[in-house]
Amino acid sequence: MSNRIREEFLQKKEPVRLNKYLSEAGVCSRREADRLIESGKVTVDGVRAQTGMRVTPGQTVKVGRKVVSKQDEMIVLAVNKPRGIVCTEERRERNSIVRFLNYPVRVTYVGRLDKDSRGLLLMTNNGDIINKMMRAANYHEKEYKVTVDQEITPEFIRQMSSGVPILDTVTRPCRVEKIGKYTFSIILTQGLNRQIRRMCEALGYQVKDLVRVRVMNIRLGSLREGEYRKVTDEELEELYGLLADSSGVTSGGRNGR
Repeated sequence: MSNRIREEFLQKKEPVRLNKYLSEAGVCSRREADRLIESGKVTVDGVRAQTGMRVTPGQTVKVGRKVVSKQDEMIVLAVNKPRGIVCTEERRERNSIVRFLNYPVRVTYVGRLDKDSRGLLLMTNNGDIINKMMRAANYHEKEYKVTVDQEITPEFIRQMSSGVPILDTVTRPCRVEKIGKYTFSIILTQGLNRQIRRMCEALGYQVKDLVRVRVMNIRLGSLREGEYRKVTDEELEELYGLLADSSGVTSGGRNGR
């Protein structure tokens, strides 16, 4: 049976502006798409396109004689982001995750990791998943393994767990466990800017290594650094259940650890 998330994704296909369609299909920028449309080089179902028009799934879009098609398959990738790769879609950034991945279908990241952090990064072409997973009010879990510059004490664990004052707020209570002399695991349900690093700094510690190992039910596992895999149907089915009651309204705090 088809995965419910995938079916929902396909069913939600709505009319989109033609310039956006051309941009997301990788033809050109939206501005250049408008110029192509105005010059009469774009047709929809054999009829000259008009600026501002919308297209729906199933319509035939051509630029000159070439048919332009968008990939309708829902893509969800688990990526092991290396340190030094930047979570941005800015084409001028040489070390952007989009350039690094070089995936044939346009995908974007869900919950950025900062340049100095590494580990699990989800990338998808499903905007609904992105919105639901990014909204802090949905309390979705993200788990990290963190190494710091000095020995971890019971007081450090207590303070990290109960909430630390940063960025004019106090972080939500979270689960923190010591797993080595200098290493701990932490499970967050919010995503403040560089949250873990700021929490540690507030307590007099410096982060030496930060790895995200889980996002909700998706785990990094044995995926090698710099590699990616498609999320399985079983993982997507479980993810669908976790997202079922989530709000799809986006909020702030889309920043990495």
